[in-house]
Amino acid sequence: MLDVKVVRENTSRVEESLRKRNYGLSILDRFLKIENERRELLRLIEEKRGRRNKISEEIAKLKKGKKDVVLILAEAKDISDFITEKEERLKVLEEEARQELLIIPNIPHKSVPAGKDETENVEIRKWSASGGVPKEFDFPPLNHWDIAAMHDIIDFDRASKIAGARFSLMKGMGARLERALMNFMLDLNTSKGYKEILPPILVNRESMTGTGQLPKFEMELFKTADPEFYLIPTAEVPVTNIHRDEILNEGDLPIYYTAYTPCFRREAGSYGKDTRGLIRQHQFNKVEIVKFVKPEDSYNELEKLTNDAEDILQRLGLPYRVIALCTGDLGFSAAKTYDLEVWLPGQQRYREISSCSNFEDFQARRANIRFKREGKKGTEFVHTLNGSALAIGRTVVAILENYQQKDGSVVIPEALREYMGVEVIR
Repeated sequence: MLDVKVVRENTSRVEESLRKRNYGLSILDRFLKIENERRELLRLIEEKRGRRNKISEEIAKLKKGKKDVVLILAEAKDISDFITEKEERLKVLEEEARQELLIIPNIPHKSVPAGKDETENVEIRKWSASGGVPKEFDFPPLNHWDIAAMHDIIDFDRASKIAGARFSLMKGMGARLERALMNFMLDLNTSKGYKEILPPILVNRESMTGTGQLPKFEMELFKTADPEFYLIPTAEVPVTNIHRDEILNEGDLPIYYTAYTPCFRREAGSYGKDTRGLIRQHQFNKVEIVKFVKPEDSYNELEKLTNDAEDILQRLGLPYRVIALCTGDLGFSAAKTYDLEVWLPGQQRYREISSCSNFEDFQARRANIRFKREGKKGTEFVHTLNGSALAIGRTVVAILENYQQKDGSVVIPEALREYMGVEVIR
């Protein structure tokens, strides 16, 4: 959530942000209309309160002089009734203003490239074990679903019978590979100072609002009806909300967390996209890294967080590239995002495997996460960051496709062999 003062007093900056993000200005106009009415009503109420205070003084003087106070008491009652009525309207306006503010996206950082959509994202760097260029195969590489069928390690048909489309059933070496990746990623993250968290995967509305999924993206979420809970789309939600409504000490920062969770997404609007394989599922596994930092440190921490996610890909020997998202492709809550895209030879394209974002104080303001500097009065909002480290299903895809052999076998990356107990899937 943006600072209401910024929206009110630096409207041109917010307008520019909305244009760069391809948002209409109507959401800003609605907020300003309500906010202006709220401020004018508050001014009027304060004015009436001032008059009521003066009347109270006058009544005391009149009573002391044993003079008639009937008329002035009637005026005092009229003012009190007026204030009571307008305070109810003020509460309504305050909630309406907050709801409108909740759907205004974050302002992109000045370093974010301008662009209308994903076609104008900027490639920052590439990496592969062979020097930046993915290795070439001396045979036509297969898609991961063909490799999985050959080894009977992923069953999409039975998953569809059990649950429906966009689900997978991992079997044998497929299930072991997912578990190995989960443990490998968590072990590597915790070795770098991230504290491991195993959070709830059902959360309340306040948690979803705190990280920015609600109210704007309700149609993307799975929810239960009675009682109302939401299935998390990412561990970012419960982990960021660990410190909701808390005031941290400066000495507590930075705080680093990592968490494995199943994730659930409706994938609304993706009809016809990636209908085969593991790329776009309703349920998938992911390891997340989350940071709470001081504002002046957050962009340096974003680079470190991105490097930590890259390190996993490098240790697995998976070719990838780093993309800076442009303003038109930037997520709702993010001020800046790097996407890591892994090379999939079966598809002959790069696909996103991690998004690493700095939200500045956007989430912290929604979730009321603050910190107090030593020796200073008042509090400040922390900056929050997170990234996938990594999406496990997509990592499985990348391993199957990049490590496939001509005879159909799949070599296990060296870093995973102690977790898998085998060197090759045959």
